Amino acid sequence: MQPWIPRPTVIAATIVGMTIVTLSGFMVPALWNEAVGARDAAGFTAGLAGVAAVFAGYARLLWLNLMRRTRPAHRIGLAAIAVACWTAPLLGVDQGWGNALLIPSGLIAVVLPLRPAAAVVAAATVLTPVYGTLLGLPALTVLYEVTGVPLAAFSGYVTVWLFHVVQELREARAELARSAVGEERQRFARDLHDVLGHSLQAVALRAEVAERYLDRDGGRVRKELAEIQRIARDSVRDVREVVRGYRATSLAAELDGMSAVLRAAGIRCEPPEVSPALPAHVHEPLGWVAREAATNVLRHSTATWCEIAVRADGGGVRVEIVNDGAARRSTGDAGSGLPGLAERIAAAGGEFRAGPAGDGTFRVTAELPAVPVEGDA
Repeated sequence: MQPWIPRPTVIAATIVGMTIVTLSGFMVPALWNEAVGARDAAGFTAGLAGVAAVFAGYARLLWLNLMRRTRPAHRIGLAAIAVACWTAPLLGVDQGWGNALLIPSGLIAVVLPLRPAAAVVAAATVLTPVYGTLLGLPALTVLYEVTGVPLAAFSGYVTVWLFHVVQELREARAELARSAVGEERQRFARDLHDVLGHSLQAVALRAEVAERYLDRDGGRVRKELAEIQRIARDSVRDVREVVRGYRATSLAAELDGMSAVLRAAGIRCEPPEVSPALPAHVHEPLGWVAREAATNVLRHSTATWCEIAVRADGGGVRVEIVNDGAARRSTGDAGSGLPGLAERIAAAGGEFRAGPAGDGTFRVTAELPAVPVEGDA
């Protein structure tokens, strides 16, 4: 089952929350020692307030950089956190405050550009054992701190990088869906131009000829007007064919195009075998089903695969399209695409069903009779 992927802000808030929970583990020993009486209540309150302030600043800087709101002023915030954390061990290394040395490391590669961040991490890795030794930290603790600085910096960098990569992939998928719709509109515009461009030019030329002979040859004028009527009727018929999708439309071609678009988006999809003996009347409505299904997969799902099946027998032709990563949304949010398809298939005498299958997949099924209904031929 494909997992549900929440909104970017929800993912970012989760990352920030989990990071703060992780960092809190470093400060639990120090706060616990303060709470059980290592110092007075005022000392515990001051320590708790300081930790809360550092974590609040840390969370804000991490959130802003996840949201791509990086500012040069963030370096001041990082410096303030570093000063607070490197000053904290002076309160008592034996009370657990030495763990604070690791806290700023996770923000270094998040706030700073990569090259300055690498230099700062290297400097912190060198200074940490020196400072830890001066503070009187045990040798194993110093080793732990030295190892933890680059690891924490790398972890922070990778976390933010992966978040941004996921966002770029999400945006690329949305752009691909828009491109697919745009290409279909361009195809329709080209077809419409091909149909009407020549016809309207011919009508204009015939009208000029009729105007030229208006006072000299009535028979020629009538001939030209009759030709204009014929061209206009042919143009109307051609435009209707374009709008209804009859021009060069076949179910096999539509399914091939659908699978190619989905594969370009990184979705596993293979075109099915389509019998060349399918009834002519099924190609146009089932082709619309393929187009709309492809758009829905790209726009409204986090699919990794899509399966297409075409079955034909004496009773009719059935197309079934199933994809994983079905979005958790109500039927009312589906837009006009699926209801429009249902109307088209019903007008052709068929049956149409679409909706989540309950196992994380979305299923679209359209079935048309082998014999066209009256008025649909």
